[in-house]
Amino acid sequence: MSEPRDLRLADGRLAALSWGEETSPTWLALHGWLDNAASFSRLAPRLVERLGIRVVALDFAGHGHSEHSPGDYALWDYCHDVLDAAEALGLERLSLLAHSMGSGVACLTAAALPERLERLVLIDGLGAVTTEADQAPGQLRRGLLAHRRAASPAPHYPDSETAVAARVAGGATPIDADTAAPLVARNLRILAGGRVGLRTDARLVRPSPVRFCPAQALACLGAIRCPALLVEGTTGILGESRRAQAARSALPGLVRRVLPGGHHLHLEAAPVERVAESITAWVEAASRSAGEGSA
Repeated sequence: MSEPRDLRLADGRLAALSWGEETSPTWLALHGWLDNAASFSRLAPRLVERLGIRVVALDFAGHGHSEHSPGDYALWDYCHDVLDAAEALGLERLSLLAHSMGSGVACLTAAALPERLERLVLIDGLGAVTTEADQAPGQLRRGLLAHRRAASPAPHYPDSETAVAARVAGGATPIDADTAAPLVARNLRILAGGRVGLRTDARLVRPSPVRFCPAQALACLGAIRCPALLVEGTTGILGESRRAQAARSALPGLVRRVLPGGHHLHLEAAPVERVAESITAWVEAASRSAGEGSA
């Protein structure tokens, strides 16, 4: 597998990892909450080899090696990271490869700017996390109070192995040490005395003051016009919940693939090959269909 290249984009505000040749068609990869560009370190080389593309995986603001935001971390604020990266790379049409929270960002970008989207490949995530309309005051209260408290110092550990163990024990979704290791490695900085600390902005764990309500989130999904593939893990976060079913039904023409694996199936050692095969097959089928349509 090829080693990635480090990039700085948007006047140095955003960090990224790049696989593939600069002259190849570029896909932007968007990671999940508290993850970083290394989320795609096992999938990206496989897609580069199979599809002849370039994959540029961003570190969202406040994550990985990117700068921390002076403002909020609302889901829609990350759309500016996508658009700033696209501008820096000279991309007018966007192919977005996205996981979890990144899938929410990708869907919002596609809904607001459908003329810019070429395709969406979503991994175990679809649309925005929502709050029911009648729960908005309580959500606002939690967000306002949390944002007025001083941020906790970033966690630090005696070594990287302990940091990985902490991620495994305290992650929002189940993850094993082998899967967590690339994410943690990119998120560490060396401290005095050889200890390691997390790079992520501690403010990322604060509750959002405002979220979309379900009707707004579904309307955004309904506004997407590009081809879209959703790859889910059998033990991922979507499954057959009422919210997930409604989201899948709202996105026109969505193709769904369910594969063995968890929430990070694109980074897990066993499922990643099948994830790459599923994405490749979908892209190749779309290319054949487009060719037959123009014949």
